[in-house]
Amino acid sequence: MELLTREEGGLAVRLARTSLERAVRGERTPSPAVTPVFKEKRGVFVTLSTMGTLRGCIGFPEPVLPLHEAIEEAAEAAALEDPRFTPVRPDELRAITVEVTVLTVPELLEGDPLDRPARVVVGKHGLIVRGRGRSGLLLPQVATEYNWESREFLEHTCMKAGLSRACWKDSDVRFLTFEGQIFHEPD
Repeated sequence: MELLTREEGGLAVRLARTSLERAVRGERTPSPAVTPVFKEKRGVFVTLSTMGTLRGCIGFPEPVLPLHEAIEEAAEAAALEDPRFTPVRPDELRAITVEVTVLTVPELLEGDPLDRPARVVVGKHGLIVRGRGRSGLLLPQVATEYNWESREFLEHTCMKAGLSRACWKDSDVRFLTFEGQIFHEPD
C-alpha cells in the first residue's frame, strides 16, 4: 500500500472536517479536490474528539470504497450515527478535533492462539477480532494511548466485540492485524 504524503494527510483531514460540518449543519458544500491516491479503495476511520475525549469514531476496516468517499461517509457517520453518542450539534463543531486513520488491508494473525501476544506489536498493529457471531476493532493508537501491553490489547479487543476477555486464547476466534497512518488536526 502506498503511504499518503503529509500533504495528502492534511487533505484527508480537511475532507473529513468539511464532511463533518456539512453533515451537522445540513449543508451542501463542495468537497475539496483530491489527488489520485484518494480514488484508491482504502480502509479508513474518522475519530472525533472534544478536549481529548472521544466524541465519535466510525470507519471502514476493509478497502470497500475509494478513500475520499470512505472519509466522507465515516466523518458523517461519526458525527451523526455513532450509537455510543448523541449526534454532534452545530454549536459543538469548534471544539471538535478530527483525526483520520488510513488503514492497510487487514491480515490474519496465524499460528497458535497462545502465541498471539508475541505477534502483536503495540503502537504498530490495530486489531480486529471475529468469532461467535461477533466482531470488534481497535485502532493502533488505542493501545498506545492506554499504555496497554499486547495481551491487554487483545483482551480489550475481545471485550469491544462483547466476547470474554480471554477469547484471544481460543482457536475458534480469529484475529486480524492492520496498520494505520494517522493524520489529525491541526496538520
